Amino acid sequence: MSPRRLVLAILLLVCGFAAGLVITGRMRAGNDATAQAPPADAPQVTTPGAAGVPIVTLPDFSRVAERTVPTVVNISSQQVVRRQNSPFAQDPFFQYFFGDPDDVYGPRRGVERSLGSGVVVSADGLVLTNNHVVAGESGRISLRQLPAVTVALADKREVEAEIVGVDPSTDLALLRIPATNLRTIPWGDSDKLKVAEWVLAIGNPFQLNQTVTLGIISALGRTNVGISAYEDFIQTDAAINPGNSGGALVNARGELVGINTAIFSQSGGYQGIGFAVPSNLARRVVADLTQYGEVRRGSIGYVEIAPLSTLMAEQLKITAGSGVLVQAMRRDAAAYGAGMRPGDVIVAFNGAAISDAGQLSRMIQDARIGSTAALTMMRDGRRVELKIPIGAN
Repeated sequence: MSPRRLVLAILLLVCGFAAGLVITGRMRAGNDATAQAPPADAPQVTTPGAAGVPIVTLPDFSRVAERTVPTVVNISSQQVVRRQNSPFAQDPFFQYFFGDPDDVYGPRRGVERSLGSGVVVSADGLVLTNNHVVAGESGRISLRQLPAVTVALADKREVEAEIVGVDPSTDLALLRIPATNLRTIPWGDSDKLKVAEWVLAIGNPFQLNQTVTLGIISALGRTNVGISAYEDFIQTDAAINPGNSGGALVNARGELVGINTAIFSQSGGYQGIGFAVPSNLARRVVADLTQYGEVRRGSIGYVEIAPLSTLMAEQLKITAGSGVLVQAMRRDAAAYGAGMRPGDVIVAFNGAAISDAGQLSRMIQDARIGSTAALTMMRDGRRVELKIPIGAN
């Protein structure tokens, strides 16, 4: 080979090797960038970092907050309550000889005040809040003298509110204020919530107006919490503190998915466990209070339900955790007239398996008044099917 051809071959070899390095480097950089990029559907914000590689940061809910915060209001309530003025108020000996202590010492009246939050749910002035925000710690409202309720709007206006209705069973209350063209939050479907989904809690904790906190859904369908008679709570770790009651729980799409109701706390402050009434339940309560002034619920009469212990389940040859025990009932109950008896184990309601008393209670109350419910029970080792009419609670 001539020297000229040898030099040309070496140059071609060097050029090919260099081109291979360039192409390989670009492919590797492209793969690294792709590996660090967030999923297309993730609610994340990216900012350019070194060499143009995006850096994943926390979700940005500023636009959601901008739309929803003005729909949450501050609520203050005060009512005159009767308090015992006698040191012998609970003394049966004194009452036996002298009668009612108030007749001797005279009744004492005081003013009970409560503060909380509310959510504007209609442009013409309907505001949803908690019953205990309106009624105070007692949870009861005197029909003789209704509480004086004031609503402070986001634009600093303060207006007197009318009580449309209250529902202590779910700890909800509906107010009406003389205002129009108010901003509202669209209702969300709480049945579609998922554990670990992002949510915002908006309210007025410790009278700090329009506070927003961020967290996730910790659990769904919480019962036996001891907050209200009808329990089906959303649990969240979004910071909820005194004053947040009645405020909005909002999802990442800016929809109302719950009404913040209570906290679990040993100190009185935030400990990462808060509870909210699901929006689907709240929406039904709003509809009934608007139409009837009360919430109408189904009933099968007075029936005492107890959990089914493991020992009892073994004796009855039933799987533990499947069904609840009918402990006692009244003879005038519709369930008794339909054939239910103490000692029966209810295992299904309208085809849905029953696992605890709270679940059965919710199903009965949610049943349409005037309809007939199909209950499946176990009695003396055999299966019994009953048709029970649903009456008004």
